[in-house]
Amino acid sequence: LAHKAMAEGVVVADQIAGLAVEPINFALIPSVIYTQPEVAWVGENEASLKAAGRVFNKGNSLFAGNGRALALGQEGGRCTLYSDKHTDRVLGGAIVGPQASELINEIALAMTFSASGEDIACAIHAHPTLSEVIHEAAMALNNKALHG
Repeated sequence: LAHKAMAEGVVVADQIAGLAVEPINFALIPSVIYTQPEVAWVGENEASLKAAGRVFNKGNSLFAGNGRALALGQEGGRCTLYSDKHTDRVLGGAIVGPQASELINEIALAMTFSASGEDIACAIHAHPTLSEVIHEAAMALNNKALHG
């Protein structure tokens, strides 16, 4: 993971320079498998949340309901988000589909700033874009999905 190594290098350089540093939160580092379709994830998944006894919401959105994916002829796959049942804070997400490696960063950013599913749902996403699959999954976290 070159992006993980880069983040670690910045922390080490800052420490050597005597600067105050925050430890890296490894749960916020996205993972990507560059297959066709791409697979990407960040944070918790359903199995880890269940194993930890966490109470959570799960929101899904299929690329089959995404206008841009349909136009590209790449409608296979989905986005899944997980949020805390009580606070709605985004705990993790996974994407299987076109440009998953690019899209996962929106979820990582949301998690970095402790965003809720509602925060993502309130952000207006351009149409038609693949990123709308994340928006729709965020809406599904609170049973407000439009296309699923």
